[in-house]
Amino acid sequence: MSKAIPASVTRLIEAFAQLPGVGNKTASRLTYFLLRAPAQLSENLAQAIAELKSKTRLCSICFNITEEEPCAICADPQRDASQIMVVEEPLDVLAIERTGSYNGRYHVLHGVISPRDGIGPDQLKIRELIKRVQAGSVTELILGTNPGLEGDATAMYIKSELDAAGLHPRLTRLARGLPSGADLEYADAATLTRALQGRQSL
Repeated sequence: MSKAIPASVTRLIEAFAQLPGVGNKTASRLTYFLLRAPAQLSENLAQAIAELKSKTRLCSICFNITEEEPCAICADPQRDASQIMVVEEPLDVLAIERTGSYNGRYHVLHGVISPRDGIGPDQLKIRELIKRVQAGSVTELILGTNPGLEGDATAMYIKSELDAAGLHPRLTRLARGLPSGADLEYADAATLTRALQGRQSL
């Protein structure tokens, strides 16, 4: 960067630019916003980032992010321990919880099988999932990996591992199809096919 920009400003711009979805222009805007903002805002942000790393961990049961052990969902006796939704990332748990329509528990894989990115099954929390099912209380696994090649491949790998271990809980996938308010003319062929396959009686 230009020598006209102080090194501390350049360092922060470069740090922001490493965040997903943040380019150099956004990183610069954020940095200069913080320069103009009250010092307390920067101090609060720095403290929040430090606590994010020092206070959070992975739940030893579901591998969601938590400050408690186990996490609040795994510790809640009102949640249905016989039903586990398998998701790719902690953000997926937030998305499902916002709906208020699911009362089971979760298992966070922390990614999907992706040979292109060098991610294999051993780098995910699949072994831990199999152990949870082996413990005997799980009757249904909802495979909530994202639709697409990698999500589907991960779901199929989990199924094959369960079969190999002689485990046969009910396996379900999240329904796929047309989002509410969508126009048929704008839907792609794969979405329309899945919508047809998942049609329901009235």
